[in-house]
Amino acid sequence: MSAISFKIEGRLKNSLGRAGIITTPHGVIHTPGFSVVGTQATVKSVTPAQLKELGVEVVLANTYHLYLNPGPDLVAQSGGLGKFMNWDGPTITDSGGFQAFSLGAAFGLKLSKIGKFDRSVSFETDLGKGDSLATITNDGVKFRSHLDGSEPFFTPEKSIEIQPQLGADIIFAFDECTSPLASYEYQQQALGRTHAWAERCLEAHKKLPSASPQALFGIVQGGRSQDLREESARVISKLNFEGFGIGGSFNKDDIQTAVGWATKILPEEKPRHLLGIGEPEDIFKAVAVGIDTFDCVIPTRLARHGTVFTKQGKIAITNSQFRTDLTPLEPSCSCYTCTNFTRAYIAHLFRTKEILAITLASIHNLYFILNLMRRIRESILGDYFEKFRDEFLANYTT
Repeated sequence: MSAISFKIEGRLKNSLGRAGIITTPHGVIHTPGFSVVGTQATVKSVTPAQLKELGVEVVLANTYHLYLNPGPDLVAQSGGLGKFMNWDGPTITDSGGFQAFSLGAAFGLKLSKIGKFDRSVSFETDLGKGDSLATITNDGVKFRSHLDGSEPFFTPEKSIEIQPQLGADIIFAFDECTSPLASYEYQQQALGRTHAWAERCLEAHKKLPSASPQALFGIVQGGRSQDLREESARVISKLNFEGFGIGGSFNKDDIQTAVGWATKILPEEKPRHLLGIGEPEDIFKAVAVGIDTFDCVIPTRLARHGTVFTKQGKIAITNSQFRTDLTPLEPSCSCYTCTNFTRAYIAHLFRTKEILAITLASIHNLYFILNLMRRIRESILGDYFEKFRDEFLANYTT
């Protein structure tokens, strides 16, 4: 019996884009949709009640970090992730695979999974150049905890053991998220590991009790290489996953092309999730090639540093020009922040380092992205996606 169901309600005529509904044991997710990131079983500075008011439908938490603290046993004893954080809607947990990149190749290098470089660049793997907290082998990944120095070893079986304890509706297979600087040869090696780990995750998942069903998604990797992306999509799509994630590294300029290499192969009757991508311009590109759901820390991370979304692009609210600006962050915005506070007030909160500043900016940024997703969905169902996209991006400065 399937743990989730997916129904396509509308399609774009000239592309792979679609709108649909994912039904989970804890509610529905309208697609295209955005999974708000609550890494440590909390969306930073925003309460579950505020998330509901914003219209959040699904929250994604991090398996690796919850394993370290408070531990999966305590989360399970609390009734699972949702009850632990007092969230009654759908939940997702990643596998811990992203930490193979963030604590490995990227650690200490300020390296993003999205590169900004052209195709003519010759890439060399950056593994080992930073003060790595992750060591990757064919069997799994040994991490060095940033909390106490312990060295947990994550295998596919370990990830599938932990995630049911966390109790999310949708879980992901353990994979290796590679660096945008990794060589083609390294990407090939990592792809072989990801595919082998996918099969091991499925075997481990089959042994779980059926009393607490979870939908297991496989992950397509392959970096920026068309042949590897297509190979990964073919391999993963043939396995018995209930949905698919597309992970790994991309070039900012050709993210649509790279994602499209995978989605044109993946079965259309199953949902597709793009891991860790959430800038408005990237969302439009990915929706057009058939992505159904997204997750990203960008809305709350930017908010913590005083950057907010507007229809004209992102602004740094601490800039001097906003010190006496008595207009809302976005005059046409209906979020709690914009209907009650001015730019001047929020700028004042940031300058005086008041905690409320982060909450108000986070509420606005989350509302902005969620409202954008709702409007994208409506534009697909109303058959005016291209018009809406072009008008939005014509005014939005990246």
